[in-house]
Amino acid sequence: MARKKKQYIFENIEVIDAGAKGKSIAKAPDGKVIFLSNAIPGDIVDIRTGRKRKAYYEGTAIKFHTYSNKRTSPICQHFEYCGGCKWQHMEYKHQLFYKEKEVVNNLTRIGHLELPEVTPILGCENSYYYRNKMEFSFSSNRWLTPTEINSTQEIDNRNACGFHIAGMWDKILDITTCHLQEEPSNQIRNFIKEYGIENNLEFYNPRAQSGFLRTLMIRISSIGEIMLVLQLFKEDKKQREALLNAISEKFPEITSLQYVINSKGNDTLYDQNIILFKGRDHIFEEMEGLKFKIGPKSFYQTNSKQAYELYKITRDFAKLSGNEIVFDFYTGTGTIAQFVAKKAKKVIGVESVPEAIEDAKNNAAFNNIKNVEFFAGDMKEVFNDDFIKQHGQPDVIITDPPRDGMHKNVVEKILNIKPKRVVYVSCNSATQARDLALMKEQYNIVKLQAVDMFPQTHHVENVVLLELK
Repeated sequence: MARKKKQYIFENIEVIDAGAKGKSIAKAPDGKVIFLSNAIPGDIVDIRTGRKRKAYYEGTAIKFHTYSNKRTSPICQHFEYCGGCKWQHMEYKHQLFYKEKEVVNNLTRIGHLELPEVTPILGCENSYYYRNKMEFSFSSNRWLTPTEINSTQEIDNRNACGFHIAGMWDKILDITTCHLQEEPSNQIRNFIKEYGIENNLEFYNPRAQSGFLRTLMIRISSIGEIMLVLQLFKEDKKQREALLNAISEKFPEITSLQYVINSKGNDTLYDQNIILFKGRDHIFEEMEGLKFKIGPKSFYQTNSKQAYELYKITRDFAKLSGNEIVFDFYTGTGTIAQFVAKKAKKVIGVESVPEAIEDAKNNAAFNNIKNVEFFAGDMKEVFNDDFIKQHGQPDVIITDPPRDGMHKNVVEKILNIKPKRVVYVSCNSATQARDLALMKEQYNIVKLQAVDMFPQTHHVENVVLLELK
């Protein structure tokens, strides 16, 4: 028999800070930290703990005595249950404050780094409707709210199209309106859901591995082009063609209408054959005169407008005069490499995903950029003496690694070859701090600039300029 976890109730506790992963922070009477997910700094609350660790508690605010003056009313009807915008109840200016604070704390506490004057975080002009890509899941067994569960009313329709409930792989929160992507995103999703219900199409059941409608991906580029990729669990030509024709007729503005039949155990599309039904098999993004071809499997920064601001900061930090050899590590589809190319002598991009490198090469050719080259491979293997001998000693390295940061061998190689400048773009300032700590004996931090790419969430990007001592 499992032991019941002991719970504690702490009363009249002030929430004092915001921490990692969107949690807020309070202190228990015994001095231990309490991490909360449903309160913000300035709230005074009663807390029920759900889990006790050696050094901290995890808890939930069960009563609010005083609401923080940092609060605002969430605009989304799904806020209480959807985990996508955890900070929507905090005014945007305060979100920015805590994001910048997290970056500075990580660099100073984890990296023990000496920082120059901190440039204020760059906020996002649009704090809603900023995402160019959204993915939704269909379900025949939608998640029920506590009100619905406690209701005596019988629920006839359990079909849903929306987001996974955190920690519940088989439960989908049905979404009526999402405020993260501009229209016609909501109109398209709601139309397909209603069409499916009216025409008795089977919604996917992940436990039974059955159904017809599985997932939906919508991309809307900054120039208004729209891509829709509908994932179906099984082929039914009659139902599929009727559905796709209905979508095409209702939304003639769709640039690229595609589908995939995926009967495997997971929703991943990268190993699937995606079929064009109507229009182009791609859409275009534009940035400063450059065009980027975006396919169903392409990676592109999710916030188009703020990506432009991020890239401008990166290029400014690189201080290019036109004579430099630039290495762009973790280049993805080569957007940063191409963006800085006109101010460099040569740019060499490296990325581990071969499909991304193909996109990078195609986009460079399309944009008629002659001074960039792209290579696929594991960074720690590719970045060696032969690679440097072949392409030249880099004057500047731009690195934009995944959340895990750079491999220690990559850091060691940078320290061995000593480029004049390193521009480190990071989506995780904790691992960035770890890497920068390894470099602080040889490099000074000259500038840093946090950039908010994802308003209403705790996520934040940070750009750091290092110069050789």
